[in-house]
Amino acid sequence: MASLWDDLESLVNSPSSFTTPTGERGTIKPKTGFNAEEDVAALRKAIEGLGTRETTLIEILAHRSSAQRQLICEAYKEATGRTLVEDLRGDTSGDLEELLVALATPPAAFDCHQVMKAMKGVGTNDGVLVEIFASRSNQQMAALTDVYLQETQKKLTLDLEGEVSGDFCTALLLLAEGKRDDSTAVDTEKAKGDAQTLYDAGEKKWGTDESKFIEVLCQRSVPQLRQTLLEYKNISGKSLQHSIEGEMTGELEELLVAIVKCVKSVPAYFAERLHHSMKGGGTDESTLNRIMVSRSEIDLLDIRAEFKKLYQYSLLSAIKSDLSGLHGDCVESICGGDD
Repeated sequence: MASLWDDLESLVNSPSSFTTPTGERGTIKPKTGFNAEEDVAALRKAIEGLGTRETTLIEILAHRSSAQRQLICEAYKEATGRTLVEDLRGDTSGDLEELLVALATPPAAFDCHQVMKAMKGVGTNDGVLVEIFASRSNQQMAALTDVYLQETQKKLTLDLEGEVSGDFCTALLLLAEGKRDDSTAVDTEKAKGDAQTLYDAGEKKWGTDESKFIEVLCQRSVPQLRQTLLEYKNISGKSLQHSIEGEMTGELEELLVAIVKCVKSVPAYFAERLHHSMKGGGTDESTLNRIMVSRSEIDLLDIRAEFKKLYQYSLLSAIKSDLSGLHGDCVESICGGDD
């Protein structure tokens, strides 16, 4: 795995998922000849009859774009007076229920609900916060925080401050506020300066000045950071990721490493996350569901390609050997094919 994250040469000009328009590299495409009323009639038949016909639910929800699924939700409410999400929750259960509800939820609301869930109860699920905050663009973060405000009447940043603390909190707040520069221009001299600053704040001194790492990694643009990673390697002889892993611990290390990985390749980051979710004893279904749904219209084709490159077998074959039943069928449908 180290070899993937150490390859910096091809980095500067490779495409970034942060700027990929929705739909281009996804596995789920809009259905041609789409008719919301027809889909609603089929869904009602599947839900309201004796025993739920889950295969129909999967057939429809896993083969319509998110925009089309929202039109189905509107038409369903109009026809029944109930929301599709309520009926899915009432008529399905377990991992399949979570997956179908995720598909029926708009992307920003889905991200928002995942963050809310991660902050609920005693302690926070830092892994979920790290994954979402490190991999989303400014636009996606703005949409997430808008939904959070609508649904809770509170600002996400204020609630975050109540749940997490220290440098981890400082970094999450910068990402939540969309402070990352969106410019595509690269200033090589600035990249050299930032690389030197990071080297001086970490490898070069006793103890680490985390604030400098947060300032650079949470605010510079992706193209600028890619150049900075190259300059850092030139100065220190090792990758910035290795330095962070050696200098820091805990959730701040996890977040900053995730940011560096996403700057290099969002699809490779998610391929690695998916592999971990299915590795060893038991599957982490919630991570698997979240990644499959949230990337299905953005870059799941690229994630599949990276998965194959990294592990020498396809994502689909991993899903087939790890999951079974209707939940497995639905995840396979979203995956959309073999490699």
